[in-house]
Amino acid sequence: MTSAQFQAKVDQLTDANEWRAAQTRPTNVNDAYERSFSAVDRLAVWVTDNVGSMGFFFIIAVWTIVWLAWNTVAPAELRFDPAPAFVLWLFISNLIQIHLMPLIMVGQNLQDRYSELRAEADFEVNQKAEREIETVLEHLSNQNELMLEILRRLERIDQTRAGASAS
Repeated sequence: MTSAQFQAKVDQLTDANEWRAAQTRPTNVNDAYERSFSAVDRLAVWVTDNVGSMGFFFIIAVWTIVWLAWNTVAPAELRFDPAPAFVLWLFISNLIQIHLMPLIMVGQNLQDRYSELRAEADFEVNQKAEREIETVLEHLSNQNELMLEILRRLERIDQTRAGASAS
């Protein structure tokens, strides 16, 4: 390796600060996700999160038990939704279902958007890591070549000294 080639290899080596400055910061998926919501979107996600909870299940279960029990065993003059039809209870239950189902589906679509953002961010991070690994491997390869060249030069110096002392 000539002196010019050696210097070119040295010039290819970068310090850590140069390398850090060249790197882009990954995007915060949580911030991007939160910023993408309108007020209605936030409501849909809130409903999806809360309707799918045990708390909501218990509220509906207690409401149903109290409603059916009251309209079955309460004094006849106080019953407002007579058994066995429970027409008002069925009507209200159906209204809840009709309104919650599309809202839950909207919320799930919004949550899917978050999954997509996370998948894209993961892909970007993986690509960045791959580029970083390639850079590190190239850097190590350049260092190996430089060290070998230094060893060759030291051997030549030793041989020159040994030849000069022998004569």
